[in-house]
Amino acid sequence: MRQLKQLFWIFLFSFLGDYLSLISPVAVPGSVIGMVLMFAALRFKWLKLNQVDEVGNWLTDNMAIFFVPAGVGLMTNFSILGDIWWQLLVTIAVTTILMIAFVAVIVQYLKRKSDKKNNQASVKESV
Repeated sequence: MRQLKQLFWIFLFSFLGDYLSLISPVAVPGSVIGMVLMFAALRFKWLKLNQVDEVGNWLTDNMAIFFVPAGVGLMTNFSILGDIWWQLLVTIAVTTILMIAFVAVIVQYLKRKSDKKNNQASVKESV
């Protein structure tokens, strides 16, 4: 029964995300909106982690199951992808490099901010 309740919460946020995606003028996938809503609910303690952790862990442990339909779709459309494979490869390479650079900049910014905060705290302690 506990797993059904946990699955209910996950499906509820998924449904809310899909619904908001349908009525929203912005093209954001419903699954992304649902995850953001669930994150907010967990962050602000509207939903407790133990209300979704067991089923959530099972879903992430068995995530490979969810990639089977995408893999089958790729195989059935292989003739189309075979003609543009180089464009896909370039796109994947460029976006990967850009994402790594973006994450590096953000991490450096947060690290400097954290170091500055820690230095200010240590100066106040020494005074």
